[in-house]
Amino acid sequence: MNYKTLLYIGSFLFLTLGFQQKHTLPDGFVYVKSVIPDLDVELRYFSQNNFVGDTIDGYKANRLILTKETAEKLKLVQNELQSQNLCLKVYDGYRPQPAVNHFIRWAKDLNDTINKQQFYPEVNKRNLFKAGYIASRSGHSRGSTIDLTITDGETGEPLDMGSPYDFFGESSWVAHDDLTEQQKKNRQLLQTVMLKHNFRNYPKEWWHFTLRWEPFPKTYFDFDVE
Repeated sequence: MNYKTLLYIGSFLFLTLGFQQKHTLPDGFVYVKSVIPDLDVELRYFSQNNFVGDTIDGYKANRLILTKETAEKLKLVQNELQSQNLCLKVYDGYRPQPAVNHFIRWAKDLNDTINKQQFYPEVNKRNLFKAGYIASRSGHSRGSTIDLTITDGETGEPLDMGSPYDFFGESSWVAHDDLTEQQKKNRQLLQTVMLKHNFRNYPKEWWHFTLRWEPFPKTYFDFDVE
């Protein structure tokens, strides 16, 4: 039984038990598992495996939330990749404003560098705002931005993209040249399939995409992920 099958079975049981719509979302938003039941979701901010090193405010469950239009387009991406025995793995989607505020507080505490070596070894923490890694608002809070990668359909292992997710540095730039040919190929595959389905990339983060013509281009939401 391969990884795709296990994901599908687990998601089917989750939906069958009736947990999926436990909470009411604002109009226009969906729990993405209701649209893509076999999607692999690992919300890094609902864990300690992130640059802060702790669960982030506003993340109360590993439940991916996006605007309905974004989820439907993402399903097309997943379908196309699965035809190549590949899958999507999502690290973040809708991000509440309290999470952004948590990042800001963390960035101002220059003594808290517990995960520096893993996520920002070459960046001085005092420069995170200036360099654009931390901001007072995030496009994720509009509900149509997503962080993701591609995984092997048999093993569930992420393809080698040349840098880890959420790594602050030039090696995460899409056009970074100091990569192996396979890493470049993997990045290009992600860029190509996402662009095909109307997602635009942020050039300094290979994992970061926003739906073109997003439904809430000027609205920043603050409801929790739960």
